[in-house]
Amino acid sequence: MNKKITITDLAETLGTTPGTVSRALNNHPAISDAMKKKVHALADKLHYKRNQIASSLRLGKSYTIGVLIPSADINFFGSVVHGIESVANENGYRILLFQTNEGYKSEMEGLEALLSAHVDGVLVSIAKETRDYGHFTAARDIGMPLVFFDRAKEGLNISSVVIDDFNGAFLATEHLIAQGYQKIAHIGGQQHIKAFSDRFNGYKAALKKHKLPFKKQWIFDGDVSIEAGKEAIAYFLKQKESPDAVFAVEDYSALGAMKELKSRKISVPEAFGVFGFANELFAEHITPSLSSVDQQTIMMGKEAMSLLLSIIDAKKGQPACKSIILNPVLCTRESSQKLSNYQSI
Repeated sequence: MNKKITITDLAETLGTTPGTVSRALNNHPAISDAMKKKVHALADKLHYKRNQIASSLRLGKSYTIGVLIPSADINFFGSVVHGIESVANENGYRILLFQTNEGYKSEMEGLEALLSAHVDGVLVSIAKETRDYGHFTAARDIGMPLVFFDRAKEGLNISSVVIDDFNGAFLATEHLIAQGYQKIAHIGGQQHIKAFSDRFNGYKAALKKHKLPFKKQWIFDGDVSIEAGKEAIAYFLKQKESPDAVFAVEDYSALGAMKELKSRKISVPEAFGVFGFANELFAEHITPSLSSVDQQTIMMGKEAMSLLLSIIDAKKGQPACKSIILNPVLCTRESSQKLSNYQSI
């Protein structure tokens, strides 16, 4: 019977210590890439089978991170997860992904499943249905490291990484104003979600700064979807005075708006300007291409994972709650470019 290969065997063959081999197998950042390659190559050659459970018990870590996202179908979240994974892999962690489908019950079940899997920490983008946050505070109170990303809830003493939603919306609306649009509507989302309410407030602030009218009949709060965007345009065009542009809280609503405008033979951007938020993958590939606010998704994922690791590695409990706010980036494209030459205001 073949002898079972151990970490000690690998260490003796390579002329190093078992501790170095163990850290190399965990992709620990303190170990050089050259040593990691040697260890992994030898482990593969000798068919070494790592006992992950024993390693976890010995180290008090599972080297696994739980990630709760609202939807795997949206490119935005996939891009954030890519950033999370890049930092996780660099530090010897793997991720367990759970999709909540924007449901409160599913979110609670997902968090419970991740805790049962003994993850070392959890990254969360809150579901749209969630209005009670007791499951997060309960996890926090038992010492589970948590970090919100994109959609966060203030007042829970839980760290977060978000985009400056207010400023992103302000800049997008101001761009429409610079292009000559004077009657700017807003397709919003559920206002209990801070990201959406911040974007609404940024939109209003830009109108106020430039002394343009804010009218309730030019506001449409939907479920953030293509269908909601279509419904919003139909609603706006029924008003006694119709808008000439729209800032949408998210790209799918903006896409729906553009589809409805096209079906009514209203030219974008000549007769109607459209600006979205999130810079989804399709934005630059549709005709006309969609102007949008980029949320620096890869950076958001990297920052969220790095922040979570700092909490996990803290020697004395969780560090003070920290909020990282990333700068939005305007991606101006055809849907809002009414003027061939313009200057920002």
